[in-house]
Order: sequence, then structure tokens, then C-alpha cells
Amino acid sequence: MLTFKNQFSFNLIINNVIILICLITLLILQNNNLKKIKQIDQELSKTEVEKFIQQEEAKLKLLKNVPSFGFNNLYGDWIFLNFAQYFGDDPARKLTNYNLSPEYFEIILDQDPRFLQAYFYLSASSSIYAGMPERSVALMTEKLPLLSPKVPLNAYYIWRYKAVDELLFLGDNQSAKESLKKASEWASLYTDEEGQFSTQIFAQTVQFLEKNPDSKSAQVSMWSMVLNMAYDEATRKRAIRAIENLGGQVILSKDGAVESIFLPSED
Repeated sequence: MLTFKNQFSFNLIINNVIILICLITLLILQNNNLKKIKQIDQELSKTEVEKFIQQEEAKLKLLKNVPSFGFNNLYGDWIFLNFAQYFGDDPARKLTNYNLSPEYFEIILDQDPRFLQAYFYLSASSSIYAGMPERSVALMTEKLPLLSPKVPLNAYYIWRYKAVDELLFLGDNQSAKESLKKASEWASLYTDEEGQFSTQIFAQTVQFLEKNPDSKSAQVSMWSMVLNMAYDEATRKRAIRAIENLGGQVILSKDGAVESIFLPSED
């Protein structure tokens, strides 16, 4: 006869076996799909491209419905690794684009809404690459009530990512201003140099928007945030180009690092 302790251990083993089987199945499906994409000729018909997109959508649907059995954070991390493989596969993305990026983060943030780094990649991949800032903002709006200024650590950055998407990609200046106010409010609770500096920058950008809703200085300030956090050369070049088009200036060192950024002479 099984005791409660033994029954619990038995159930835990069964759950782990089920998770392992599901993950192995998903890996096999994903690897087969990637092999097919890499083997095909560049000149694909529209029907064939749509077929690959449907396969990726089916994989995500499966990922969304796989039970985590309480291992939410671990499962969220594993989905994020899947996203990294999806996002970094340039040949495949040239064929099928980046439009499934927000679908990955919907699963990731459902599992772990406190995954700070996920919000950064959500904003960058969905807004800049997939051209879907409304999805990025909607997901952040949904998850922010589950967070607090210090959970996760430096949670004020999420309000900043939201403000960037609202101002630069949706043109929603009022919402961006409110998001920056919250970012400044949350950052002010930190006594470290990064928190205090962020508080000042966010508050300054709010002032720009209050004086002029179409402020070039505010936009340069936001693009500067994008530039300083850029993790790929395409985003970096886009940010520099946007700053210069707005009348700002980016000074780079000999090795290409950002030394200083100047606001436009006229707002």
C-alpha cells in the first residue's frame, strides 16, 4: 500500500516523464522543420512558404498547451531558448518573417510574468522586426499589474520598454508619457546609481513630452535607450539613423562604441 509520501513521489516521477516525452517530441518536430527549411531552394512558391508558417504555428500551439506541472519558470526558460533558435535562424526568417515572435512571448510570460529579460526581447523582436508593436504593448499591459517595483529586480525597465513601443512605433505620446511616469516612479525606489540615473532620464523625457507632444528631443531620448540596449547591428544602425534624422548626433569611438549622444538643437 502506497503512503502519501510514496504516492507523491510516484506522481512526481510520472509528471517528469510526461514533460520529458513532450519536450523530446517538440525537439524532434522542431529540428525536422528546421532541416527542411535549410534544405530547400530559395525560390519557394507562396503555398510552400505558407506551409512552413503553418508548421511553426502548429508547433507554438502545441507548446502553449503542454502542461508545465508546476515547473512554470523552467518551462518559460525552455520556450525562450526555442525563441532564440527561431529568432536567430536568419535563412528561415527570410522565408517566413518574424511574425510569430509575440506568440512565443505570450507563452513565456504566461509561464513567468517576472522574466525581466523576456520583456526586452519581446519589445525588440515584436516591434522592430515583426512590426507588431501593438502586440508587444498589449502583452506588457496585461502582465504589468502582476509585478511590483522590485519584483522582478529593476522592473521599471518594463515600463520603459512599453513607453518606447508606444512613442516610437505606435505614435501614442500620451500613453508613452504615462508609462515613463511609472518608470520614473518605480526607478526612484532604487538607491543605486543605475536606478537614480534612470529616474532622472525618464522624468526628463516626460518633461519633453509635456512641453511638446511631438518632441524630437523625447524621440531622440527614446531612440538612445534603444541604441544603448541594442543586441544586434541592424537595430543599432536603425537607432543611429533615427537619431540623426531627428536632428540629434551620435558620437562613436574608434571601436564603434557609443561615446555620447546629443539632442536636436531645435525641438
